[in-house]
Amino acid sequence: MKRFALIGAAGYIAPRHMRAIKDTGNELVSAYDINDSVGIIDSLSPQSEFFTEFERFAEHANRIKRDPATALDYVAVCSPNYLHHSHIAAGLRLGCDVICEKPLVPTPEVLDELARVEQETGKRVYNILQLRHHQAILDLKEKVAGENREGKYDVELTYITSRGKWYMESWKGDPRKSYGVATNIGVHFYDMLHFIFGKLQRNVVHFANDYKAAGYLEYEKARVRWFLSIDANDLPESVKGKKPTYRSITVDGAEMEFSEGFTDLHTTSYKEILAGRGYGIEDARHCVETVNTIRSAQIVAPQDCEGHPFLDTLKR
Repeated sequence: MKRFALIGAAGYIAPRHMRAIKDTGNELVSAYDINDSVGIIDSLSPQSEFFTEFERFAEHANRIKRDPATALDYVAVCSPNYLHHSHIAAGLRLGCDVICEKPLVPTPEVLDELARVEQETGKRVYNILQLRHHQAILDLKEKVAGENREGKYDVELTYITSRGKWYMESWKGDPRKSYGVATNIGVHFYDMLHFIFGKLQRNVVHFANDYKAAGYLEYEKARVRWFLSIDANDLPESVKGKKPTYRSITVDGAEMEFSEGFTDLHTTSYKEILAGRGYGIEDARHCVETVNTIRSAQIVAPQDCEGHPFLDTLKR
């Protein structure tokens, strides 16, 4: 049984990590968050210590580190994006391996810094790239590899996940903390595209504001038009008033069934990490580079049918 600590226990994604820790037969020893709305712990790990000050959390981790029987093995990081680097480094320096939510860090340079901390501590950081474990993604990857065709696939990615007014008042609405909508809700899709279609060859942005972004990505084996949004007004008429989220991926015009199979992907990710098959810094580098380029790209007009169809409905 491995002993875990969790940083960012009050966040949206934290319960999936708590469940994964429990379902893999391990123990959540301590948790930290500046907010104390963490009643979910009672149903998953009621014995866990809880702290609202990082200094007390770190002191506790260092104290139990003296005895190998009580020392932490892993730190799971579910804190706001801009704190990932600091919290990962802290976990490594506590003598733990670290499991972190995406985006791992904002830039390739920070990835390099984390690699240095790995070398200094002898510990590793793993990124949750859960779409690599989704059966539909694995099936498509196998299909693309098996066909090995000369031409590129035409892919259209659309993801609209409605968010209320609270979103822009939270850290997620601050691009200095979330790194913007394309990074915050899109990074795992960019990882998925690389995972299936190979290296990225071209990356252009056609639209970007605080609520949505669109662009074109060209991989070794695919041309991808993408659109991401947190604005409910962008939902297709067939979905409005019925569902808050619309997710669509088409490959050569054929819709990929992608609506189910998400529930247990964090647990699968944990199982793979604990078995020594987790995704580390170099696995995450490609999607970190992709979103870093998107954030700094100059907006250009789409050309040669590279624009996503939803672009025509946007108010410039």
